[in-house]
Amino acid sequence: MARIPGTSEPHSRRLLLVEDERDVGNMLVDLFTDEGYAVDLAREGQQGLHLGLSRGYDVMIIDRGLPVVDGLDLLRRLRSRAVTVPVLVLTAFGTVADRVTGLDAGAEDYLVKPFEIDELLARVRALHRRNLDQAGLLPLGAGWLDSESHVVRLPSGDQVTLSGQECRLLHALAVRPRQVHTRASLRQRVFDGARAESIVDTYVYYLRNKLGPDVVRTVRGVGYRLGGL
Repeated sequence: MARIPGTSEPHSRRLLLVEDERDVGNMLVDLFTDEGYAVDLAREGQQGLHLGLSRGYDVMIIDRGLPVVDGLDLLRRLRSRAVTVPVLVLTAFGTVADRVTGLDAGAEDYLVKPFEIDELLARVRALHRRNLDQAGLLPLGAGWLDSESHVVRLPSGDQVTLSGQECRLLHALAVRPRQVHTRASLRQRVFDGARAESIVDTYVYYLRNKLGPDVVRTVRGVGYRLGGL
């Protein structure tokens, strides 16, 4: 069942689904809810436009042949109003010309019905990762990392200031919170390939001192992953 707009928990992954086929829409709501998304379902384009402009989402899935406002027209209106959320067009229109038109209208991805569930989920995960990579505010369990100002906002309302390197390390972990990151990969991505093997351990120590021992979890024999505040 789709949630009521505006009632999602602050740390949920938020998805807007604009789909007029009732059975397909209900199936996708159940599917993405099970995947951990807070889903808003719009069954026609005008409602989708209203939600897209008034709510914040991590990913949008938009059908093309919608009542009231066509899916590509909806997409163009969102883009013209500076809504940059990644969009996957999910439609029965599957010619090369159709795909080109959809991508030129502003979609990041295009998938034709009928589709494989695993492929749809993988494509949406990829779009969500892309959105996180560009986000300035990332969830850390009960708190938030503001990577633009290099501060962590705690649930109490207090803020903890991070150094540039501390912020980059925490951002790398928070962008992919379920992934275990090796020390080598973190040295390459965060510390520009620094030779000192201990540099990652050193900055994990700094983060734990500032934010508590659980903010970064050690995966023995592998590396680190995001923990929580």
